[in-house]
Amino acid sequence: MLPEDHQRLAAQVRDFADEVVAPASYTYDTERRLPMEIIAEMGRMGLFGLPVPREFDGQGRDYLSLCVAVEQLARVDQSIAVTLEAGLGLGTMPILSYGTRAQQERYLPSLARGEQLAAFGLTEADAGSDAGATRTTARLEDGTWVIDGSKQFITNSGTPITSLITVTAVTGQKEGRDGKQVPELSTIIVPANTPGLTVLPSYDKVGWHTSDTHPLLLEDVRVPEENLLGERGRGFANFLASLDQGRVAIAALCVGAAQGCLEQAVERSKSRIVFDRPLGEHQHVAFTLARMQARVAGARALMHEAARRLDAGMPFSKEASIAKLVGSEAAADNARDACHIWGGQGFLNENVVARHYRDSRVLQVGEGTNEVQLAIIARHLGFPNALAR
Repeated sequence: MLPEDHQRLAAQVRDFADEVVAPASYTYDTERRLPMEIIAEMGRMGLFGLPVPREFDGQGRDYLSLCVAVEQLARVDQSIAVTLEAGLGLGTMPILSYGTRAQQERYLPSLARGEQLAAFGLTEADAGSDAGATRTTARLEDGTWVIDGSKQFITNSGTPITSLITVTAVTGQKEGRDGKQVPELSTIIVPANTPGLTVLPSYDKVGWHTSDTHPLLLEDVRVPEENLLGERGRGFANFLASLDQGRVAIAALCVGAAQGCLEQAVERSKSRIVFDRPLGEHQHVAFTLARMQARVAGARALMHEAARRLDAGMPFSKEASIAKLVGSEAAADNARDACHIWGGQGFLNENVVARHYRDSRVLQVGEGTNEVQLAIIARHLGFPNALAR
């Protein structure tokens, strides 16, 4: 049901994923490095500028286009897909949505062309789902923000082309809804080469081995006052909106992973002969494949609904959470079933379904745990205290 231009984009990215990304995926996964030559090719294809206006060297397309591209990449390699998803959804889009004209003109063109990458520094040791517990601080001294703190699990923060990291920081105190003083959170753009910003060694992760992910240390980091992104004290509201957008794209990644596992399972079920007939002709396997297909169909429909509401300027927070919740569970369940259908070969890292099995676990944690998604959905049902405060 996608429009023709979206179908053409899907076909283009699918061919690229199958012909370029998939053959190299296991090698880069083993080496645990982001293949910059593949990222450069994605930049030349315009993928990093899909929803960015043409005036900033983007493609001027809608957010659904980004979701279509992410889905096709995620079929064969979640690490490559999340590099695009995080680079655009969390790196570029906040600047497009909340940046001043000067900030947009300075940063967006190179990001849209894929020549540079941006990261979003939110998560801390004690502040992930509970972003209000942020400990990183920023004080204003003579027109300069002085930032101290640390961040962790920051995607795209240490690549050779990372140009900036937008960090959340406590910039003061303000009166909360209950009349009590609460931290005032703001977002500030920190160029990657700023003195005092240290990108610490990458993590030894269970999955997403190719994705660039680092902890960050900020010690007496000084940036100009005009690097404030959006209104001071609006950081909490702005990054919640950014996370809603990001969840739509991560839901697309989930759909792609679930679809990739389905394709691999179907292929195996047709080619593997067990007890004198194809594996898929055994009822249990056939029914498992049918359930895998149903999961993909449901997750994709929910993701498309959320993306279309976003593009139409309609409220989409609830739909984004539903799409992320259902999609992440579909990816994990399909990865499990695909590995089982592949048997012993599904336990080998060289098999893409094994990598999906490892990679899909984080989909239920990143960009808001599934428990947070349930709380958001519950709020929309009229239970505002579902998320403990």
